[in-house]
Formats: sequence, structure tokens, C-alpha cells
Amino acid sequence: MSLTDEQQGEIFEARKQAASTKRPTVPALETILYEAIPVLDHGFIRVVDYMGDDASVVQAARVSYGRGTKKVQEDRGLINYLMRHHHTTPFEMAEIKLHVKLPIFVARQWVRHRTANINEYSARYSILDKEFYIPAAEHLAAQSNVNRQGRGTVLEGEEAAAVLGLLKQDAEVAYKHYLEMLNQDEDGQTLRDDRSGLARELARMDLSLNFYTQWYWKIDLHNLMGFLRLRADAHAQLEIRAYADKMLDILKAWVPISYDAFVEHRLNSVTLSATAIQVVKDALSGKTVSQKQSKLSQREWAELVSVFGVLNGEFHD
Repeated sequence: MSLTDEQQGEIFEARKQAASTKRPTVPALETILYEAIPVLDHGFIRVVDYMGDDASVVQAARVSYGRGTKKVQEDRGLINYLMRHHHTTPFEMAEIKLHVKLPIFVARQWVRHRTANINEYSARYSILDKEFYIPAAEHLAAQSNVNRQGRGTVLEGEEAAAVLGLLKQDAEVAYKHYLEMLNQDEDGQTLRDDRSGLARELARMDLSLNFYTQWYWKIDLHNLMGFLRLRADAHAQLEIRAYADKMLDILKAWVPISYDAFVEHRLNSVTLSATAIQVVKDALSGKTVSQKQSKLSQREWAELVSVFGVLNGEFHD
């Protein structure tokens, strides 16, 4: 993670500030407020603001006038009920705002979740820093033979070294040419007085997708959990999953009861089709069920097998 002394100073000054408020605050989240939590090689996540907590979800569900007088265990039961039965509106009453620094290709995946407010760093207005993502050698892998959007066997030896070399070389050259087109050096000084330089909005198009961008991202609790259900999943791309894993830690600090319900009923749960439910019922009644008998596709059968387990390719009692 790369933060300048000036940026570190801004964070230090922000963390020194304190305000008296009648609004609910979360001590565990206050301890990390404004801090830059490292992700990947140059990225980070910062919590810069939030509104509400677990009690806000309960308050909205009960439409109570205050913070409520129920016991924590009763609140936990209600939140689990809401999560289990997909009553989502109460979770929309809490919000969080994050400052995220991430590679552009991760940002392009991230922004597909059209459920948040985003303000991104403008390369039309400012010059991007010389920061680009280079994966660790153990994360370099060939294209999967079974998943068109996934990774397969990890590259090793000379092949891995060659790929890393190309990634670094291409990024270095791209940034060098970017600055040349802007007629500036890395210190922001003019290269040649007889040139005006290309407009920033045009020069930026020469940069590759592994360069870093930044944005402020504000989202409600319900949609945040929807994001994490997909991006913290084992099938998500490793780089965006790295951010999702840190956001799970933030979620746990912010709304621990909602976090537990989310993990129980969303993140670590499965959804079964009507046909798959009948297969499970048949298996529980002692019947032997094969993939052909089940009328499930091979992919859905494999997913069912991975959850419940089989013997010799068939469900058994």
C-alpha cells in the first residue's frame, strides 16, 4: 500500500477529531474509522462515514420511536428472521461510505453492482500516480479448461517469470509514454517548454487496466451484503475477493448481529431448485437417486453433490 506522508498526515488529523452526537455509534468501527486497510500491493479500503447499526435495522422493522427496549437476544432473533425470509427493507436503513483504492480492472467488475453511489478519481482533472497491480507469482495461472472466466493450473518457473516481466515492462512503458504525452516528468516538471502536452483526458487512454484508481463508494447494508454474497464467494476473481474479505471484517465490526445472520443465511447457505429439493427428499427417504433419474443438469447435480455428498455418483441413505 502506497500512501504519501501528506496523505498519512490527513488521515492522522482526521482520526484526531471527535464529535459529540446523539446518533448511534459503533465503538469497534470507530477504532478503524479513516484508517487505510491494505489490500493487494498498492490498494486499500477506508471507512470514512457510516449511519446506523444493528439496532437501526431492528428499529426500522418494528417502526419504534426510539432505540428499542428489547433484549439483544430478541433483536438477534428478529434480524435472523428478517434475513431468513428476505425482508430486506430494514437493512436498507443503515449505510456506510468507503474510500477504496483498486486496480481499474477490479473497478470495472465492482461497478457492475449498480446499487451504490460512486464518485471516482478523475484522470481528466488529475494525473494518475505510477502505481499498477502486479500479482504475486503464486496467483499467476493459465486459463481454466472448464470455466471460461476462471483460472486453472498455476504457472511456474520460466513461464511465470516471463509473464511477470511482461506485466511490469508494459506498465512501466505505458506510464513513461503517458507522462511524455503530458509533457511532464514523474515530479510534475515540464519536459519541454516548446510543447503544451496532450490533454489529460486523452493521455489516460494509453494506461492499462492494472493501473490504480480510487473512489468513494456509499451503499446501504442490504446492498452491501448482496455485493459480498457474490464477491466473497470462492468463485469470484481473487483480486476482487481480496477486497470483499476485508469488507467482511468491516461488516462484522459495524453490525455483528447482521453479519452473523448474513453468514448463516446468505454467504454459507445454498439455494435449491424444486427438482433438487425432491432429490434430497428421495435420498432422505432411503431411495437411491442418480443424476439421470434426478432430471438435473450435470452442473446442478455436481453442485448438489458438492454440498450433500454422494457414494459412487449416487445419493444413498
